[in-house]
Amino acid sequence: MQVYKAPLKDYKFLIKDFLNTTSRDQLFKNSDIDQNDLNMILDEAAKLCEEVLLPINQSADEEGCIFNKGKVSTPKGFKEAYKNFVENGWQGITVEKKYGGQNLPYFMNMFLDEMISSSNMSFGLYPGLTSNAIDAITKSGSDEIKNLYLPKLSTGVWSGTMNLTEPHCGTDLGLTKTMAQPQEDGSYNITGTKIFITCGEHDLSENIIHLVLAKTPRAPEGIKGISLFVVPKIIPNDDGSLGEKNSLECGSIEKKMGINASPTCVMHYNEAKGWLVGDLHKGMKAMFIMMNGARLMVGVQGLGIAEIAYQSALHYSKERLQGRSLKGSKNPEKPADPIIVHPEIRKNLLKIKTLTEGLRGLMAWTGLQVDISKMEKDKFKKQHADDWVALMTPILKSFSTEVGCEAANLALQIYGGHGYIKDHGIEQLVRDARIAPIYEGTNGIQALDLVGRKMPMHTGRLLKSFFHVVKEYIEKNSFNYNLNEFMPPLIKSFGRLQQVTSFIASKGLNNPEEAAGPATDYLKMFSLVAIGYVWTQYAEISFNKQNDDPEGFYKAKIASGKYYMLKILPETGSIMSSILSGAKYYNDFDDEYFDSGFIL
Repeated sequence: MQVYKAPLKDYKFLIKDFLNTTSRDQLFKNSDIDQNDLNMILDEAAKLCEEVLLPINQSADEEGCIFNKGKVSTPKGFKEAYKNFVENGWQGITVEKKYGGQNLPYFMNMFLDEMISSSNMSFGLYPGLTSNAIDAITKSGSDEIKNLYLPKLSTGVWSGTMNLTEPHCGTDLGLTKTMAQPQEDGSYNITGTKIFITCGEHDLSENIIHLVLAKTPRAPEGIKGISLFVVPKIIPNDDGSLGEKNSLECGSIEKKMGINASPTCVMHYNEAKGWLVGDLHKGMKAMFIMMNGARLMVGVQGLGIAEIAYQSALHYSKERLQGRSLKGSKNPEKPADPIIVHPEIRKNLLKIKTLTEGLRGLMAWTGLQVDISKMEKDKFKKQHADDWVALMTPILKSFSTEVGCEAANLALQIYGGHGYIKDHGIEQLVRDARIAPIYEGTNGIQALDLVGRKMPMHTGRLLKSFFHVVKEYIEKNSFNYNLNEFMPPLIKSFGRLQQVTSFIASKGLNNPEEAAGPATDYLKMFSLVAIGYVWTQYAEISFNKQNDDPEGFYKAKIASGKYYMLKILPETGSIMSSILSGAKYYNDFDDEYFDSGFIL
């Protein structure tokens, strides 16, 4: 059985202590909510996830979606769950009130997404893609498009998708063949095929709004010629009521390894009616708004999988009796001790726990920067927030999803043979988690984005949004006695990151492969240091509050942080050694050597 309770204490700790929203009044300007309201909202979200979504997670995975003559039926319980979701206003919690939303802080949506991803990752894809579509239309759409589509999308009455990939191109979108023919009425006829379209067809919402990348006639070559179009399944009338069906259809759904309760569709557009979103030939700019939001969402999915994997494994390790503690029986009245007494089990649990809790803080802080950017009037503070989000997006998408996969695998290992069979639902977590490092830009692409785009962007300004903050923190807390087990590892690992950053930047100027080769290693190293910075802040907060801590929450934070700093953060040393060895060992490896042991 999958075991999950929303980590509400952690969320509330982050809001009150770590994010320190009480001192950030700008988050609550023009709003009738306060921190107590946020806590109550989290409590209600937990009920939705624990009582509605989790109970149907395993059964929905087994049933999957059913495709029949262009229609997709979702598994049993999904219609009722979706109705519950939209009727209680969860779809538009961060959307402006004028479009039917609640205008809550962005980090609240991250917490909601994490809870949903833990309890039912497949279900979360339906509203998740809609949120990304809302974001793209809000920032790039005309007033006419916003007024027509956003109220329906924000309430979940309509859902949204993103259509990028085609049979012959995914990452290289400059090869897009889907065409958009302009019409006299200002619309476009969209013709082409898109694949891997998550929730492209289903029976949960009354309409599905597709955001589609396409090229117009005589458009510039490559990505410079791509435009973005809104293409509804059913064409709405001017008053928002449903009109005639558009000339598009779902051709099939994929048979997949995981996330079986969400359909992955092949979509055919046959002169389907669409309308331009943003400027002509600026589709990638508009789509990147949606993609960047989606990448953060996918990072949250990894975090959600890691949390339920941890809780399930922890529960099992306390219940499963096998062997005796090496220090003597912990449970002499029973035939064996619970497996949590064994060092290997404890190490695996602590690895998942500390990576998950550290990532949650880094994710929440990044969400706060999204809010600050939206609210802040000071251009320098706004720029800092934007730079932080841009820098952290590939890091959080990539490393969080890697942690999700590792956590699911470690949980399965803790369960042993019981994890490998379907009954406990752990193998489902392994299967569901595995897509996250792939979609919305593979993790390899994220690493290249970090070293190839984000590192040199604005002459290193994005890097400074992190490096300067950490440097100032170290200078301020170097002699903090409470942090004597935290600051030395942070200082050492941060120094390594600085050294490696300079190495890659200098080598990459003359040979781009010297930057591309260690990109994934660099992203991991950056992630570990960033999480170390988060854990040090957790410890600083917790030392000041541990004496007034009857439940031991803050003491647990200190103990967990020590484990991370002393057992996981030192991995930056081996990563640095690998990076500094250079790219020659794989770049200079002869192509013929790859198949030297066999003949293809």
